[in-house]
Amino acid sequence: MDGVEPIPEASASEHKMSLVSLRAAIRIRKRIRSLKKSRLQLELSGRKSADITRPSLLRRQFSTESRCLSTFESPRIFSFDTPSLEQVALSNLRRKKKRKKSRPVLYPGNGRKYLPIEHKSKAKRCLYLFIGIVIFQILNAIENLDDNVLKYDLDGLEKTMQREVFGQKIAIEKIMDLLEDYLATHWHNKPLVISMNGPSGVGKSHMGRILAKHFRSVVESDFVLQYYVMHNCPSDSNVATCEAELTDMISDMVTRAEIEEKIPIFIFDEMELMQPTLLETLHGYFKLNQSNEFLNSIYILISNIGGNEVTKYFLQNASSDILNVPQELHNIIQSSLRQHHGIWDVAEIVPFTLLEKSHIANCFLDELLREGLYPDSSNIENLAGQLKYYTIKDKQYSITGCKQVVAKVNLLHPYT
Repeated sequence: MDGVEPIPEASASEHKMSLVSLRAAIRIRKRIRSLKKSRLQLELSGRKSADITRPSLLRRQFSTESRCLSTFESPRIFSFDTPSLEQVALSNLRRKKKRKKSRPVLYPGNGRKYLPIEHKSKAKRCLYLFIGIVIFQILNAIENLDDNVLKYDLDGLEKTMQREVFGQKIAIEKIMDLLEDYLATHWHNKPLVISMNGPSGVGKSHMGRILAKHFRSVVESDFVLQYYVMHNCPSDSNVATCEAELTDMISDMVTRAEIEEKIPIFIFDEMELMQPTLLETLHGYFKLNQSNEFLNSIYILISNIGGNEVTKYFLQNASSDILNVPQELHNIIQSSLRQHHGIWDVAEIVPFTLLEKSHIANCFLDELLREGLYPDSSNIENLAGQLKYYTIKDKQYSITGCKQVVAKVNLLHPYT
């Protein structure tokens, strides 16, 4: 018995060792099989992708070679060699990089899908409103300018001047241009000063009376002042009193006109006889550094200063046809005015020219009609021939203008 018992122990231990080695062999074999299987799968997948991409690669290669054959120095040789897996992978990566993927629009899962709404800009609305306001103001300003000009009836004034003032077409046009520009608005940076200069009897005082009569009818008589130096301040009167009266008249009229938004008209005749103290007082109202109401005024200065220069100039240039008064005559008159006083430095000079014999005949005709007498042409020619003239070649210029016309017509009046 003792000799038989150890045999099963040895067989048991051998049996255990064989099981362990068998399990290890099985694990190694499974491991090898799994490695082989994975390798085969990798090779099969690589071959399939290579087989799939090979025709497209060949087509692309052929097309690119045919396109770029002229640009390469040596031509490429077509071969049946298949690209490697690395080359295929690189080409796929390059292709993916070149593709531009459009980003999908993401919508909330709980709402409906709508296109994004474009919100209107508030800045645009403000810009449109601002442009509309500017256009409205411009149109309103233009209409106001037209209204101001219509209010003063300058067309009627021009027709009256053309009808009643003879031989001064250029002076009338210049005066009307100055008045239209100034009366177009109520706001100014300086007063308008017009100086009418020329020899005696050419229509300066008559023009002043026409202006006074017209503006009295359109802006009321309270805002028109006619100041005759020999009447309002004679040479023997007190200068201080004349100065105080002139200052009070101008200040009072300007203040009242500013309240009613009207422009006052001041007409000063016989300026060559005004004393230096009054000239300085009047000059103070022409300056720019004063209140706004004194800037909205029109001053008309009438004088015979520069009359000798006008006569001399026309007699020297009688042979030439003077259609426009040249700048040379304007400069001559202005230099003569500056020698008299500096008040004319800021004035617009309007020269009044000599009157021809035909203009004198028109003066007689107008005066005869005023007096109710028959306008006989032979009688008018006889009356015009009684006056004295400057005779230069075929032209005759009146020495006294129309100054003696009234006296000559009064001699013909039956009641005189």
